Amino acid sequence: MIVAFSVSPSATSADGGVSEAVARAVKVVRESGLPNSTNAMFTNVEGSWDEVMDVVRRAVEAAGDGAARVSLVLKADIRPGYDTGQLDAKVERLERHLG
Repeated sequence: MIVAFSVSPSATSADGGVSEAVARAVKVVRESGLPNSTNAMFTNVEGSWDEVMDVVRRAVEAAGDGAARVSLVLKADIRPGYDTGQLDAKVERLERHLG
């Protein structure tokens, strides 16, 4: 399964920025050992249901440390039998069609 998620606590700095809190969440994902990637909008993580959901839960907790409220947006591609290798393979299939 692949999950794309975005987590954001209520504003935590004087300028309303949340990058430090989001960095804590991304650190959890990167230290999980699961295949992952981060872009400007989402962090993608790949693995079994239990692995991925545990990482998302811990990332939300890390981002929300000290915040009164946390927002989570999550999209999942649940494809039994494809717990690994699809994070890159899906993009490779798309690129082949693009030439």
